[in-house]
Amino acid sequence: MSEQHTRRGTQVVVFASQKGGSGKTTVSAHMAVEAGRAGAGPVALIDTDPQGSMAKWWNARASETPAFAQISVPDLSRDIRFLEDAGYRLIIIDTPPAVTSTISEVITHADLVVVPTRPSPHDLRAVGPTVDIVQMQDKPLVFVVNSATARARITGETAVALSQHGTVAPVTLHHRVDFAASMIDGRTVGEVNETGPSAREVAGLWRYFEDRLRRLRGDRLDMLSRPPRRTFEDDILTPASAGMPGLDEEGEAPTPIEERPGYALPGQPPRFGTGAGAPAPEASNTNWDGTERRQADLGPPKGQPDRRRGNQPFGRRHTA
Repeated sequence: MSEQHTRRGTQVVVFASQKGGSGKTTVSAHMAVEAGRAGAGPVALIDTDPQGSMAKWWNARASETPAFAQISVPDLSRDIRFLEDAGYRLIIIDTPPAVTSTISEVITHADLVVVPTRPSPHDLRAVGPTVDIVQMQDKPLVFVVNSATARARITGETAVALSQHGTVAPVTLHHRVDFAASMIDGRTVGEVNETGPSAREVAGLWRYFEDRLRRLRGDRLDMLSRPPRRTFEDDILTPASAGMPGLDEEGEAPTPIEERPGYALPGQPPRFGTGAGAPAPEASNTNWDGTERRQADLGPPKGQPDRRRGNQPFGRRHTA
């Protein structure tokens, strides 16, 4: 019988990735703190990385929560039982940035394996060995797109590529200086600025993990008593659209298409502005010829004068 079936209440989340610099330590530390802030604790952290980045962060931390457990991998099974007997409900384990026997051993104790992945070709190529270990041990796997650039096409492409090999978390963590800055003195972005966009992403990611862990525990009655955490569109469409054109600087939801410049409802001329002061549909040019903006504009329709200003490489065309 697998280890997670013998435990009474404690759940173990392992953060693993072969690629160094994927953000395992940062993401796992943020999830541990956010879990405690959300009432899912007590939480214990375990650092199995010889570099000790998690231990250094925790030693710089003023707060005593989450707890830090000094544990050796060979004694991991025994020490997890000790932590459970001590009342810890969640154990988060950070692993080394390499596929080793250590990672394989740690994953045997996991209820959930999280693989943070930056949106880059190198990170995507490095995912395979970690996924192989997780699948070989038949463990639930979740990818987290981490350190993404807002509105970058590769962010969405990364989520789509990862979705072919496992579940992609519906919350993307975007690259911001406050993630690294908060880790310097042992804090997290939520403790530095709990209303900022980074803190909102961290809170949203933890809510997703909390729901996954609840499902793994089989807390069906508890799930039924709670309101839906997100909409279908959020859960299914957000990974594929994260960072795509239409997102604002902080990676927030795109502007509804009907409010974008140049969009026209059936039977109406298009708008060329949004918000206060935007012209009403009837004030727009009613001679709009319906030709969409495109990368290479070959000029006006045959027989029509060129009404573009200067030598614009593309632009909307209006009939005379």
